[in-house]
Amino acid sequence: MQRFTCDCGNVLFFENSKCLKCGQDVGYDPEGQRMLTITAGGWMRRCKNGLEYGICNWIVSALKGEVNCPACKLNRTIPDLRNQRNMRLWGQMEAAKRRLVYSMARLGFTLPSLTENSRDGLAFDIVSTLSNPDVTMGHLNGVITVNLEEADDTYRQINQQQLGESSRTLLGHFRHESAHYVWQRFVGPLMWDDPIRDALRARFGDERQDYAIALTAHYKNGAPKDWDKGYISAYATSHPWEDWAETWAHYFQVLDGLETCECLGLEVGRIALPVSVFPVEAGALPPMLPQSAEDDADFLSWLQRWVCLSTVLNETASSIGQPVLYPFVLSVKVAQKLRLVRHLVKIWGEGTILAHNFIPREKGEPANLIS
Repeated sequence: MQRFTCDCGNVLFFENSKCLKCGQDVGYDPEGQRMLTITAGGWMRRCKNGLEYGICNWIVSALKGEVNCPACKLNRTIPDLRNQRNMRLWGQMEAAKRRLVYSMARLGFTLPSLTENSRDGLAFDIVSTLSNPDVTMGHLNGVITVNLEEADDTYRQINQQQLGESSRTLLGHFRHESAHYVWQRFVGPLMWDDPIRDALRARFGDERQDYAIALTAHYKNGAPKDWDKGYISAYATSHPWEDWAETWAHYFQVLDGLETCECLGLEVGRIALPVSVFPVEAGALPPMLPQSAEDDADFLSWLQRWVCLSTVLNETASSIGQPVLYPFVLSVKVAQKLRLVRHLVKIWGEGTILAHNFIPREKGEPANLIS
């Protein structure tokens, strides 16, 4: 997350709608990726969901007749807002979703709504299991479904304990499901012998294995005992698609965490910790992709900074009696997966892959809702 500053010089944060120093209304401008002061009669106005419900601080162009911001326009289904509890939980959902949209925009991804682009568009269904018990979180054909109840801290903690997860957050849900959307949009059109598809299979496994059977086996038998040697989470072991999604989500977690601390002035290079350096092979791409020793070294330096920073964050959390903020250990194999994600983010975010030549699904390739 960037560091924002008000016109008066006061520091602003991403969720701010008013400067606490000068009292001016402020909002995030997604087009300029900056915080601006909102003036009466100016070219900008607050997003409709900010004006009507007070849950969005993004601004839109009044001159262009815009109503919803780029994040809110992706909503296809929202909860019944006559229920005040739904309103509160929905506000937390939207805050997490805006962070995802912010991050993807910063990396160069365009996110058209599904109504605008039936091929590459994205839509969100935010539905409560209290009103619809059949709701299943996941992604299917450009639609990401998220259970509103996950915004309830108690509900989410119970799920975390029951599933044996080290971490479970709203933002993590959105990042995870966005990975399935990205896979469909960018990997789906590739030919079966494309080097990128081969590289993904080399790192994450063959995604053509039956998804439903794989998940059933995972929930029945659990993850292998030594799963942490090659995966970022136990759930990542269930199927290559889930390994990809968990790794993609983790990449965004590291990216945003490091950017936030460094933009707020924390000099990671001055942290004096005897943290071991990753071996050279941890930063290597699969051999079928173009190689760059410079990019490999840059990635390893980036990851090493995060290992140092996350250690400080964990120790600080423990010092004030809170659970550790980063309960993960990065193995060499996980680092290699993160390296591939970083490489593909750079390619796809910069628009290098422009062709969308869809080909028929291979025989036996599942078309399930991906969770």
